[in-house]
Amino acid sequence: MIVEKDNTAFDFEEFKLIRGRALGRLIWRLKRFMDNFIEPRLHAMGYTDFKMSYLMFLANINENGITNNELAKRACVTKQMMSKIVSLLEAEGYIYTQKHPTDSRSSVIFLNERGKKLFIALRECMQEARNHFDAIVGHDRMEMVIDTMVDLVTELDKDNECRTQA
Repeated sequence: MIVEKDNTAFDFEEFKLIRGRALGRLIWRLKRFMDNFIEPRLHAMGYTDFKMSYLMFLANINENGITNNELAKRACVTKQMMSKIVSLLEAEGYIYTQKHPTDSRSSVIFLNERGKKLFIALRECMQEARNHFDAIVGHDRMEMVIDTMVDLVTELDKDNECRTQA
């Protein structure tokens, strides 16, 4: 005898099983862990005004600088929002701006010394988080996770108009 299951009824037990392996939820929980792990460590190192959300902007600034418009594209925000963030990051001492050499309407954004030192501190915190993950699942498994995520992001970015370089 075959029993058919009602696909329209909500089943909490089934939901619990699915929820435990839901990719979006797992990624969100790892992101939350990283934010809660790293931000307090950076605050203890003197970056008390730093928020992890700043990374999506700061990580896209290269040694030759970047324009507000290009940074907005890479961070997937509007130009107006980017202007506000640039003003905030400049006021907090992570970046500086200079007039664009060929376009007087534009500025070029650079990391200043504090911004560069932040990334050195961030690398230390990220390594500490990585060591924690390695202790849980092992270095080789963690390398496989990272390799898989790099492959996914690389392929997804090919089709996504809004790409980040971070």
